[in-house]
Amino acid sequence: MSTLLISACHGPPACVAVHTYLFVDGLDVVSRSDSRMAGIDPQRLLRPGGPLYPTDMPCTVDVATQERPEPGPDRLTIRVRLRGATVIWSDLMYPGLDGRPIEEVRFRLEAYLGEVARAYAALQGHPFGQ
Repeated sequence: MSTLLISACHGPPACVAVHTYLFVDGLDVVSRSDSRMAGIDPQRLLRPGGPLYPTDMPCTVDVATQERPEPGPDRLTIRVRLRGATVIWSDLMYPGLDGRPIEEVRFRLEAYLGEVARAYAALQGHPFGQ
């Protein structure tokens, strides 16, 4: 099983806009998938019942959008589904530590939901999360 860590950039002056970081097993999924991308707004991605919350019916979730050289319509998507007590992210394509492509990761449901809830709660203490 993989581990998930979610964080958010507060935007200016550090970055152009507020965005989400998704780390799976310590690797930044967005930047390793496409360095031109930046995670979408955490309020949209992490809200209760939002797109990262898994259901039995698989759904495609936008997790990042093109940031460089200009903001654009290109999107990075993942497929999220629930199978028993396992959350599955598929349709991935980023290099692992060994250089081989990672196409699918699995998380324990309880730990996954706990991390999404923790990251969302952390937003509420920041001005961009209000």
